Amino acid sequence: MMQNETTWLHNKTVDRFNQEKLYLQLTRIFLDQILSGHWEIDSQIPTEAELCQQYGVSKITVRQAIKNLAGDGYLLKIQGKGTFVKSSDQTHGFAMKTRFTDNMFGKEVQVKREVVTRGVQSAESPARGYLKTQEDIYCIVSQRVVEGQPISMEESYIPVSMLPGASDLDFTERSLLATLQERGTKKIGKIIQTVEIAAVHGQNARHLGVTEGVPGLVIHRLFLGSDETPVAYTKFSGRSDRYQFQTEFERIR
Repeated sequence: MMQNETTWLHNKTVDRFNQEKLYLQLTRIFLDQILSGHWEIDSQIPTEAELCQQYGVSKITVRQAIKNLAGDGYLLKIQGKGTFVKSSDQTHGFAMKTRFTDNMFGKEVQVKREVVTRGVQSAESPARGYLKTQEDIYCIVSQRVVEGQPISMEESYIPVSMLPGASDLDFTERSLLATLQERGTKKIGKIIQTVEIAAVHGQNARHLGVTEGVPGLVIHRLFLGSDETPVAYTKFSGRSDRYQFQTEFERIR
């Protein structure tokens, strides 16, 4: 990058006389930093305090701009470490957001995640067809509990080389995705999700307190690296009478 271009990027700031909201202006400024290579891939961007001082805006404005770019896949926030540049590939079209709604819960009810079993599986695993590997697989089976009652089960399978030291990690507080992004040997580039209504069997049926073979909400997620290598696979099983599945499409800026 030429010196005058670097200086221009550094000096570019928000226009308070512009009717456009400040966080949208700041989003574009940050995006310019990424697309120009001034903020390099995998590098840590300045702290919120530094960005506030540089651009003369509030923390709320900075956080909203960062949130926009994180949602578009350009930035990655890692709790306790900071925000990093994830990608400089420009995206087009629509982004899809999904979430579960637990219609049996009130706002004051806390949902806890408890690990049921965890350990290495060296024998044949049902996840091998997804992960396409012959190496040992680390498996975590957890349940979500409300007022002492399990309401969903989640099975997570990770090839041991993809998450070194998995046996020492706490999977009750953080999502598998966040853990893989922070501690895994490959960053997640894509997630393929399949949703179906399927019979619930075995330990999942026992923990959920349903009859063997009863239909339930089953969601499969395959986590892929940027090179399309399978990194992890999860299977979520929930009682179909207690969950709604919502999909939201949002136009990408």
